[in-house]
Amino acid sequence: MSNAEDRSQGTRRDLLRQIGAAVSLAAMGGEVLTAQDAQHVHSAVAEDAAAQKGPYQPKALTAHEFATLQRLSDLIIPADEHSKGALEARAADFIDFLCAASDEMRDIYTGGLAWLDDEMRRRYNGKDFVGAQPAEQTAMLDLIAWRKNESPELNPGIQFFSWARRMVADAYYTSPIGIKDLGYMGNTAVAQFSVPQEAVDYALKRSPFA
Repeated sequence: MSNAEDRSQGTRRDLLRQIGAAVSLAAMGGEVLTAQDAQHVHSAVAEDAAAQKGPYQPKALTAHEFATLQRLSDLIIPADEHSKGALEARAADFIDFLCAASDEMRDIYTGGLAWLDDEMRRRYNGKDFVGAQPAEQTAMLDLIAWRKNESPELNPGIQFFSWARRMVADAYYTSPIGIKDLGYMGNTAVAQFSVPQEAVDYALKRSPFA
C-alpha cells in the first residue's frame, strides 16, 4: 500500500471514529446522525462489502448479537408490497460498522441486546429473542416501545429500544433503498412542480387567515 493510500485509510478511520463518538454522545438525546455523516458510513460499508466479496461479516458484535440486531431492524422497518425494509437496506451492517469505530456505542448495543435476551428468557421459557416466536418478539417490543410502560424493570429496555429504533430509522432513510422509498430526487431540475391538493387543504384548515 502506498503512502497516499495509508493516509486515505487513516483519514477514513479517523472520520468514522469521530462519527462514532458523536453518535455515542447523542445517546442522551437529540439527533443521532447528520445526513452527511450517514453517507460517509454507508460508503464505508459498501466499500467493505465490495472488498469482502460476500455477506457482511460483523466487526464489533458477535454473530448472535448481529443476528438479533438484524431481526430488530426487520421488525422496526419491515418490508412490504410497496418498499424494501431495513433488513435489505442493511441497517444492521451500518450500526455494527459504527460500533466498530466507537467502544461506547458498541457497549450500548452489547448491553442492550443482552438485556433483551435476558428479559425474553425470563418471560418465555428460556428462549432468547431470535429463538422466540414472532408473536413473542412483538409482544416484548410492544412493552418497551412506549414510555407509558416505564418501570424499574423495563426502563433499561425502553431506553435501549428508543436508541436502536432511532438508529435503524437513520440507517434506513439515508440508505439508497430508503432514499428511493422517500421519493427524494436530489438537487435536480424538474419540468413542473405542483403541491399536492391534500397538503394545500391541510394547511388551509389550520391557517388563522382561512
